[in-house]
Amino acid sequence: MRAGVLACLCSALALPACHSPSGAPAGKVAVVPDMGPPGWREQLHDGSDGRDWPAFGRTYGEQHYSPLDQINRDTVKRLGLVWSYDLPPGNPASGPIEVGGTVYTATGYAVVRAFEAATGRLLWTYDPKAPEVSGHKLRQGWGSRGIAYWNGKVFIGTQDGRLIAIDAKTGRPVWTAETMGKDDQRFISGPPRAFDGMVIIGHGGADEASIRGYATAYDAETGQQRWRFYTVPGDPSKGFENKAMAMAAKTWAGPWWKYGGGGTVWNAITYDAESDTILLGTGNGSPWNRKIRSEGKGDNLFLCSIVAVDAKTGAYKWHYQINPGESWDFNAAMDMELADLTIDGKPRKVLITAPKNGFLYVIDRTDGRLISAKPFVTTTWAKSIDLKTGRPVEEPNIHYEKGPVTFRPTPVGAHSWPPMAFSPQTGLVYIPAIDLQVTYDDSGITAANWQRVGGMALDYGVRPDIEVPKGEKTQGYLVAWNPVTQTQAWRLPMPGHFNGGVMATGGGLVFQGHPDSSFTAYDAANGKTLWTFDARAAVVAPPITYMVHGRQYVTVIAGMGTSAGLFGPLLAKFGIDYRTQARRVLTFALDGKGTLPPKIPYTPKAVSDPDFKADPVAAKVGEAIFNMRCAVCHGGGAIAGGTAPDLRTSGAIVSPETFDAIVHDGMLVPNGMPRFEELSAEDRAHLRQYLRMRADGLRKGKP
Repeated sequence: MRAGVLACLCSALALPACHSPSGAPAGKVAVVPDMGPPGWREQLHDGSDGRDWPAFGRTYGEQHYSPLDQINRDTVKRLGLVWSYDLPPGNPASGPIEVGGTVYTATGYAVVRAFEAATGRLLWTYDPKAPEVSGHKLRQGWGSRGIAYWNGKVFIGTQDGRLIAIDAKTGRPVWTAETMGKDDQRFISGPPRAFDGMVIIGHGGADEASIRGYATAYDAETGQQRWRFYTVPGDPSKGFENKAMAMAAKTWAGPWWKYGGGGTVWNAITYDAESDTILLGTGNGSPWNRKIRSEGKGDNLFLCSIVAVDAKTGAYKWHYQINPGESWDFNAAMDMELADLTIDGKPRKVLITAPKNGFLYVIDRTDGRLISAKPFVTTTWAKSIDLKTGRPVEEPNIHYEKGPVTFRPTPVGAHSWPPMAFSPQTGLVYIPAIDLQVTYDDSGITAANWQRVGGMALDYGVRPDIEVPKGEKTQGYLVAWNPVTQTQAWRLPMPGHFNGGVMATGGGLVFQGHPDSSFTAYDAANGKTLWTFDARAAVVAPPITYMVHGRQYVTVIAGMGTSAGLFGPLLAKFGIDYRTQARRVLTFALDGKGTLPPKIPYTPKAVSDPDFKADPVAAKVGEAIFNMRCAVCHGGGAIAGGTAPDLRTSGAIVSPETFDAIVHDGMLVPNGMPRFEELSAEDRAHLRQYLRMRADGLRKGKP
């Protein structure tokens, strides 16, 4: 929960000394040439005019809001396509940025491109060749979700753990920092953030490995490490880095450090420029099951928390824990918007976040005190959030301590990584919400008999079974919510469970894409559909808007990717195929006249396999391997959602030689398909049998 401000910790981190960009003596500031277009620094502030979109959330406050209003309620009907650019295979679900008339994108495995914003002319491409050097890190994550800009440089994190600064004009790398060990079972998928001459990045991996989360800040000019903040305590016998870690250790039990702990900062990072504070949104425990990692005891700080640290030193300031003793992957790594609101007649500086657990939180960002929290979707895991203690009032057996338990929402989240938006104009937040149900069951799993499966396999220490609630057809919503009154302004049902990131504008509009290929502008006041465009592909990425030569543009990247494709069975109705789906950068403006080619219709057709013979026992073994190793990309039940190929339709499963060359030998590593060299010939035979069985079911009309 919230802890008081610990001023005494401001110098407590035992970390490498900070370095000035030129290696100048401590206390002296080196002069850094201004390499960006005029006024680029001001564009990062929340009150800027919106000419550019230089960060994942446009500004430090991550509001995903632009004050531009040339495209508005009255003119949006004239919005049309100006240019498009076809992308090669690879993750397209990524937030672009724009600075000084140039749009920058990071798609696939951190392949960065620069486009002339007004025309779509490709200026340069930089490919760090991440799959070839990722090793086991390639087994989780799906590529880059976004990039950052600072002083003439574009920053990208790679799957293998590099943070790379690229010259924004030439596309040439300026410096590279290794943010993790070569053999660490960590990876980067989230966007870095740049602030005050530094750039900060975290990592993922707590779902698959025994790792300890952290975030690291680097000098934006040189790549030298400035500070690192660990989010959970390490081995006490080695000493704690600072008093914050010693404090956190008191909330853990047993040999937690052997399990890593988790708490990765894989997505949400916000900079409060006014107080010079970095706000970190931390992830789930490793493993999810607290009975294993902490003997079922303790709050386990700083899991599923918002942690405030000094932006210059990384020293702890305060924290608020969303889910004490988390046991469900209810991480707090969803975007955090900063706002100045009037609450109960008083001005408050707040942080607004809608994490996975289904409650929208308004928190005082100066000290971490909870102001309010209310559910924005159906929540049955907790009755409420106690405003005095800040703790959830949990339902009985919610930690599955007495057997299986079913509740809403799920580890997919009531809100996943596609960002929400806050509009200072309307005072509302707009949330891409998800409404599903989960059953947790750890029957037969104990700390004594659980051993993590190696090689970055999905291994939570509990079995989650996610489903659509009985009798309900709607799985996702766009929710407009008043954070001051904690009431709903309006709610729209969405076509699927996983919809795109949201952008709000000064034109009174809210933009969002969807898995049915629609890209839509809504009236921010009432949710009325004002404009829609057939993108000919699913739209999951968050859009941006900017002004070039007096003309306002909107850019979004179309195509299915990242974790959105995990739940293939829920996306099957949209006909999204990894091989044939379009992946495009789309840019719009008023009176645009561009067109797109027709969408290629897709219905999965099983590969011919005349020699197939059913072997239910082998297939059952193969299913377990698939669920731990393969489903994260190829979809539950081997029904792909567009993130990776649908293996029921692949000729590779018919040929044992081809299958082994791909799975064991790594023939397709450059394409993003990892190598599983530890799988024995028998394992591979069982896995192939399962996939052939699933293909046989598809041939017989039983998808």
